[in-house]
Amino acid sequence: MCRHLAYLGPEEPLGRYLVEPAHGLYRQAWAPRHQRHGTVNADGFGVGWYAAGDPVPARYRRAGPIWADLSFADLSRVVRTSALLAAVRDATLSGADAEAAAAPFAAGTWLFSHNGAVTGWPDSLAAVSRTLPPRDLLTLEARNDSALVWTLVLARLRGGDEEEGQALADTVLEVAAAAPDSRLNLLLTNGETITATAWGDSLWYLAEPGRRTVVASEPYDDDPHWVQAPDRTLLAASRTDVLLTPLKDPTEDLAPARSEEPRT
Repeated sequence: MCRHLAYLGPEEPLGRYLVEPAHGLYRQAWAPRHQRHGTVNADGFGVGWYAAGDPVPARYRRAGPIWADLSFADLSRVVRTSALLAAVRDATLSGADAEAAAAPFAAGTWLFSHNGAVTGWPDSLAAVSRTLPPRDLLTLEARNDSALVWTLVLARLRGGDEEEGQALADTVLEVAAAAPDSRLNLLLTNGETITATAWGDSLWYLAEPGRRTVVASEPYDDDPHWVQAPDRTLLAASRTDVLLTPLKDPTEDLAPARSEEPRT
């Protein structure tokens, strides 16, 4: 399991949203308040952000816990951005991919994170992975479930037929059908919009139309304006609005029909 956050708004230091808040992502690494699975997110962390005039984001990722990285404390104090995506990681399975396994993953203008776990990994997604071009599998950024989920999303985005929301929704439904009971809270930004799914864990948003939008696994403070998105929901946000769309669980169609008692 993991905790993650995306922000759009006025240019601010990274630490304003990650380190300074009483319950920010920095603290969520060891004391999350709404995490349903796992208790400590110490298997790596990362932050991606956009510099003015450059649509391609920069990233800073490490394999260890965020609180142990003194360089990040300095970086977060002075680096400013109007859009970011950050995550702290609790690995589904231990592995040797170090910081390559830490979100955010990136391609072009996109940053991506997965909060959750794919049940039965890796066997459960063997058939799904065969639908990808061989090159995509050979260039996986890491050998974990999140990296493969990102590759599935990216294949849809690069195909040009789906916008961000549809790509996330279709990927969640595909993975959920192949691996029921997976937790698939996905988070994607291009620096101008945020797209996310609530599927098996908490997702909250804080919106001040025309000023800032924050989407996160959990609130970083006690502001009463935080709103929790319902489970099985697609969230699409900009700096001006937030749209929620229900998602249908594909496994519900596989449930056996209830038999009725014979009437006399």
